[in-house]
Amino acid sequence: MSELSTAARPPEPDLETVTTEELLVYREAENRFRASAAARAVLGEPDPGALIEWQAIALPDREVPVRVYRPALAEPGAAALPLVVHVHGGAFVGTATQCDWTSSHLAARLPAVVVSVEHRLLAPADLIRHAADDGWEVLEHLVRHAERWGVDPARIAVFGESFGGLITALTALRARSAGLELRAQVLVNPVVDVTETMADYPSVVEFGHSPSPVLPVLRFIQRHAVPAGGDARALSPLYAEELGGLAPALLVVPTQDAVADHGRRYAEELRAAGTPVRLSEYPGAKHAFLTLPGVEPQAVAAQAEILRFLAEALVTAGSPPA
Repeated sequence: MSELSTAARPPEPDLETVTTEELLVYREAENRFRASAAARAVLGEPDPGALIEWQAIALPDREVPVRVYRPALAEPGAAALPLVVHVHGGAFVGTATQCDWTSSHLAARLPAVVVSVEHRLLAPADLIRHAADDGWEVLEHLVRHAERWGVDPARIAVFGESFGGLITALTALRARSAGLELRAQVLVNPVVDVTETMADYPSVVEFGHSPSPVLPVLRFIQRHAVPAGGDARALSPLYAEELGGLAPALLVVPTQDAVADHGRRYAEELRAAGTPVRLSEYPGAKHAFLTLPGVEPQAVAAQAEILRFLAEALVTAGSPPA
């Protein structure tokens, strides 16, 4: 998100040489900036029709912070609302607050309860599977306690951006294995390959360093994908043994993005496996464009498309969208 240039923003570290201590200091400062009023001009203002609050979900071995968005006009005792479980991007840095613009609009306009997972971020001690566990176990908890949260367990969608798209795709796979039916999955500029082939795509070659420096981030992700000797394919949705029977998917792909071909390839594989999928490309848009409505005009159109897709799946009577 280098478009957020301001004197108040900390300088980005060199991901090839950064120490754990330096990474944590940078992460705290950067996330504090992303949650600040100064960043709103680029990240967008929340929808006034949504109530927003931080909560903590108590899991057996830890607590996971979540940012919860509810329609402001929801009446006490009203029917249970659809649930959208959202995962922000960022990999080693990032916060649910940076996605307030879209998450609050979805909550107010579907309407729905949107729960954005403040997952563990990558560092030498925290691998991808930790973030993936946070995404899945929060969803499990919400389903088990649907009445307490005021949500309808029969109307659930998952939604993730960039690294959060990876967690979301993995969550959809785990949901199918667990017999949990999702109505939809939305993947925006997702990373779906964390193996040694993750940079072997034409879009990475073309856009790895410009307009956004995504390639160093991809390399950082790969270094922290799995423990030494582990199988990165198990955390790469693109290499899942079976992609059939998953929730209908919307793949949103900005064309000037290093991981554009991740999204395109995943759409191809989902379609070949029989999972309904809609691939929507935004010409000239850059990585993370959905979080940058102040500088990326196409963010408004993408948000509207996501809203329509989720409305068809969660609100409109009938079958989920194909």
